[in-house]
Amino acid sequence: MDADNGGRPGPENPPGPLRKHDERPERQPVNMTKPMHLATPASASPAVAEGDIRASDADRDRVAEILREALAEGRLDPEEHAERIDTVYRAKTMGELEPVVRDLPAAGAGRAQPDPDAYAYGPRAPVPDQNLVAIFSASVRKGRWQAPARINAFAFFGSVEIDLTEAVFPQQQVQINVTAVFGSVEIRVPENITLRSSGSGILGNFEIETHDAEDGNAPQILVNGYAVLGSVEAKPKRGAWIRDLRDRLWEEHRELRHELREERRERHHQLRHDRQEWQERLRSARRERRDRLR
Repeated sequence: MDADNGGRPGPENPPGPLRKHDERPERQPVNMTKPMHLATPASASPAVAEGDIRASDADRDRVAEILREALAEGRLDPEEHAERIDTVYRAKTMGELEPVVRDLPAAGAGRAQPDPDAYAYGPRAPVPDQNLVAIFSASVRKGRWQAPARINAFAFFGSVEIDLTEAVFPQQQVQINVTAVFGSVEIRVPENITLRSSGSGILGNFEIETHDAEDGNAPQILVNGYAVLGSVEAKPKRGAWIRDLRDRLWEEHRELRHELREERRERHHQLRHDRQEWQERLRSARRERRDRLR
């Protein structure tokens, strides 16, 4: 240090390094943005499973329609149908509806569409005309029966019911002549036939739900007549479906063969049982003779 300048640094003595307290730390830039895990919104909840979706009234009605068709086709008995219908209208989700119809075909899927030559109309013994008369009474024709070519129905202060849903049609065309005077005539037909009308009502109701079947060879029913202060109604019965007549005849033949086979089997069992009893009696008689000889 130079004595002439009082110890101050001179040209010969350059200034030394700055002291530590004069050093200022370098400022770091401030991040004004939020972290990524805070800036992004919460992830969406996972998709709801199809079985957990809430069932609508339309969904319940659709399943109920499948059950109604299954009941009409004989796939379900009335008790099973009632139990499943109760389950349907108590169901809250689609997952509760699906098991109810898991073992059933979809609506209309179980129906066998007939071939163009499905209906075996041909020469056979003619069926006599059917006359149904109800005068202050009721007349009913339903079940399994052969529909004649002509049916005459007359209701006077009475009611006539004609159910063709289980009938066999030996011919393609069936004509029903109806007269209702202060009475009613109700006609039910399968869904897949042609239903037509040429009647009228005189101060009465003549209501025929006409329609044409998709199959041109399907049975055709023509309702003629009039209603005087009465009512005539004809419409398809929901769920009733007439099938191939040849299949019906084959089913009847197969049922008959099954019944005959069962009768032969029962007769054979009875004969074998009787023979065993006869042999047992014969052995007993031999033992008794042997005991006497002793």
